[in-house]
Amino acid sequence: MRENKQYTMNILILGAGGREHAFALKLSQSNQKPTLFMAPGNAGTATIATNLPIDPVDFQAVKKEVLENSISMVIVGPEAPLVAGVHDYFLSDDDLKHIPVIGPKKDGAELEGSKEFSKKFMKKHGVPTAAYEAFTKETLAAGKAFLETLKPPFVLKADGLAGGKGVLILESLEEAKSELEDMLTNQKFGEASSKVVIEEYLDGIELSVFVLTDGKSYKVLPSAKDYKRIGEGDKGLNTGGMGAISPVPFADQAFLAKVEERVVKPTVEGLQKDGIDYRGFIFIGLMNIDGNPFVIEYNVRMGDPETEVVIPRIQSDLLELFQGVATQTLHEKSFELTDKTATTVMVVAGGYPEAYEKGKIIKGLESVEGTTVFHAGTTISGENIVTNGGRVMAFTSLGETMEEALQKSYSNIQKVCFEEMNFRTDIGFDLI
Repeated sequence: MRENKQYTMNILILGAGGREHAFALKLSQSNQKPTLFMAPGNAGTATIATNLPIDPVDFQAVKKEVLENSISMVIVGPEAPLVAGVHDYFLSDDDLKHIPVIGPKKDGAELEGSKEFSKKFMKKHGVPTAAYEAFTKETLAAGKAFLETLKPPFVLKADGLAGGKGVLILESLEEAKSELEDMLTNQKFGEASSKVVIEEYLDGIELSVFVLTDGKSYKVLPSAKDYKRIGEGDKGLNTGGMGAISPVPFADQAFLAKVEERVVKPTVEGLQKDGIDYRGFIFIGLMNIDGNPFVIEYNVRMGDPETEVVIPRIQSDLLELFQGVATQTLHEKSFELTDKTATTVMVVAGGYPEAYEKGKIIKGLESVEGTTVFHAGTTISGENIVTNGGRVMAFTSLGETMEEALQKSYSNIQKVCFEEMNFRTDIGFDLI
């Protein structure tokens, strides 16, 4: 007699970085024991999921894989498929519309897709943020005049998606005018800078708070702080992120209560009021100014490398939380966090964030102990795991203190090597 096979849930995660590896690892620990697929994934995800070599923005290819592999839930990691409307694509297709997508539709993704849209949204719903104006090539002269009304430093943001690199902070008024012209007339950041938002500089300590919402209720995930610059002491060029810490020591209960009251609630309620059915993550980039939160920006997905410190601190079943998002029953789901501190240190390719080489053989991963290595820019080549991106791997550790967690991450990094490997040795330096 044939044994009844237990139903397994097939889940597809779109993306290829450390964020997606962190999701996959957490989901693989679910009591429901789902079968995981990644598109396209990396060498790390290959050990816990089936990697599918497709572009997450090629929706037809995504559809084909979803149907062939009987996928029953899609989780979207990066912003590009969300802004391109992957959720809308599923809802408009008779074969796909019953499959829940964790990530907002195109209307909600505008919070990240357009800086101007998000600033208007904040203003409309009373979310505290910096004063701003938006300009195009046609209003360049007005933009230069607006710069003259502000005190330095001057903040210029490309309106569209620029891979985390479309923000300039400049001390000199003349330089700000010249860069504004370069962005608008010479399209310094391509199409993303056809419109530029100029905003007042907020002087404070930066952090991020993450929210998971089903459109009605929400769970506030742990706070985190990431380190964007390539050089020690947070100097040098901006990157996609060189490391992160969670929780943020200065974000105490009193501050986080203000964040929830002044930022999270009006954001979730504002989306409802505007008729935006938002199901997924909201990343809130904040500035703590004298104990008060001001929003710098929204992103419509988890941050990277912040995910690599936030997700490991969640003790609840992540799949259950995602099912709560899909069915709008998130308020019924248990949500527990560990008090331990998580730290991650990103190991990057030599030359990153500028020109770098791929295909460097990574050695020593088998000797890592007490630290989770989340793969970002890696792939499998023959018998070897090789580099395949600027940010290669994130070394995440948990500890009773930040110092303990960092010590674990750094000691394990010493066991791993590839040609021209680079990392910052001072993650968390400003919090000690």
